[in-house]
Amino acid sequence: MTKKSNNFEHQVHIIGGGLAGTEAAWQLANRGIKVRLSEMRGGGGMTPAHQGDGLAELVCSNSFRSDDAENNAVGLIHQEMRKLNSIIMTCAEVAKVPAGSALAVDRAIFSKEVEDRLAAHENISIMREQVDVLPNEGHTIVATGPLTAMALAEHIIERTNQKSLAFFDAIAPIIYKDSINFDIAWYQSRWDKGDGKDYINCPMDEAQYLAFHEALTMSETADFKEWEKDTPYFEGCMPIEVMASRGLDTLRFGPMKPVGLDNPATGRWAHAVVQLRQDNKQGTIWNMVGFQTKLKYGAQTEVLRMIPGLENAEFARLGGLHRNTFICAPKLLDRQLRLKSAPHIRFAGQITGCEGYVESSAIGLFAGISTAAEIAGCCVDLPPSTTALGALLSHITGDADAKSYQPMNVNFGLFQPLEKHVHKKERKAAMTARARKALEGWMNTQKITG
Repeated sequence: MTKKSNNFEHQVHIIGGGLAGTEAAWQLANRGIKVRLSEMRGGGGMTPAHQGDGLAELVCSNSFRSDDAENNAVGLIHQEMRKLNSIIMTCAEVAKVPAGSALAVDRAIFSKEVEDRLAAHENISIMREQVDVLPNEGHTIVATGPLTAMALAEHIIERTNQKSLAFFDAIAPIIYKDSINFDIAWYQSRWDKGDGKDYINCPMDEAQYLAFHEALTMSETADFKEWEKDTPYFEGCMPIEVMASRGLDTLRFGPMKPVGLDNPATGRWAHAVVQLRQDNKQGTIWNMVGFQTKLKYGAQTEVLRMIPGLENAEFARLGGLHRNTFICAPKLLDRQLRLKSAPHIRFAGQITGCEGYVESSAIGLFAGISTAAEIAGCCVDLPPSTTALGALLSHITGDADAKSYQPMNVNFGLFQPLEKHVHKKERKAAMTARARKALEGWMNTQKITG
């Protein structure tokens, strides 16, 4: 259900109903702030990558990546967001599917859960409408993501007097489970993590790998438009054929690494392994892990069916490519995510240059908290850079080099270094323990409730 009411005065206008926009709306609404949430899909607009008009639709993958809060920066930011009452984390738990030590969801269930909760909230009005210009007044959060409509993107460029940055993002294919040959493929998580059987594995011997590698590098790829030719890829979402072109063993040390996976047919590690991760609750469709691609559709089906176990694969979705845009946040935004030249406007999510589902959601979360505080007549300090949320926010709002600014996932390299020397094996656990204590202190001093 989508509410289309104009019966109350909106204190905050959020443009974009993706992960960042929905999270910001939730944080504001729960603090008594009236929100108008504008989403162009369903109101006549669409993007090249979305499949439908559901709020918080997951486009590239169904995975929120590692859920290990002890040893992984992504898992830690999951934990911090849960502590701050994140709707994205709450709904991810409802829509959760098996994925070893990662957090993955059924896309349809997840999107519906987010939309239903927002639509039911008395302080949120969801409007299916396209916004082409930034407002001249009133609290506004721009969370249009990396697929911002061209008219609005051009207006943002004009408003900020900056040339828009951009990179390419690729989508992995999704396969119907009943088309996988389990005489060859088997269930196992790397090193038997999680439930131990959360992934489907397709092994390759050396000859099969060499033939597959050659086919990848020789296959026809999607053409670039003239304005796309000089746009760089994001390193964390590199098309599989681009990785293959970087060297014969690049894939074997990347998405096709066989370590920790014992082939039950041989009792040994294969030369290379292709993994598939469950993509819906029913377990009927599985996505190819790390197999983002820009191959043309005909080439995709031909090459991917060379993988042992996928020789008769049927595809629920083939891979694709889309252009992502983002602003130079370290130069344009202040520490509260406000546009320096127009401080009534905040930016949140991937358009700020963060990369990843949880990172986008986390920036939206803080945008909502900080906007609510401003409306209440006070200011919320950034979380300490010893926390995952604080480290990410600090990076995009000034700590990164504006001249070489590129999309970034949350990682321990963004954190403030440990004050004391800690053995390398214990360093991550020490950083996450420090982060939990720091977040608790920040929440107490800033009077932030979860």
